[in-house]
Amino acid sequence: MEATNLSSSRVVPRPLSLVKPCPRRNTIVALHRGANGRDRGGRLVDESMIVLRLRIKEMKMLEACNNPPSHWMEWEKQYYLHCNYNKDVCEAVGMLQNYLMNVRPSLALGMVALVLLSVPISAGVVLLQAIEIAMRVLSAIH
Repeated sequence: MEATNLSSSRVVPRPLSLVKPCPRRNTIVALHRGANGRDRGGRLVDESMIVLRLRIKEMKMLEACNNPPSHWMEWEKQYYLHCNYNKDVCEAVGMLQNYLMNVRPSLALGMVALVLLSVPISAGVVLLQAIEIAMRVLSAIH
């Protein structure tokens, strides 16, 4: 049998060296830009959907010339424009989400059920008390 030569006569073999070149490492660098920079102080969009929603809302507000809705009261408009309203709301919702994610699911569902049931029950109690007061007033008049 005839042996086949795998090396091509056109390719000149390189001499083997004892020092291996260092493989190129991919590094990720995060730079801090100003308050209006693209990275918003290093917060990543992937860390939570709230950050993404906040950025979308900020972009919509920038397009709408930062004017709050006209039906808001004056103190709401002032707080919204000057006191980081979006940041405060998102931090509060984030803390609630973080707390509910760290507790057992049954406890979280129980807390949600308690809130959902307490509102109609308290409204019913207030309505019954108002009816009773109205009946006493009407009976006192007659």
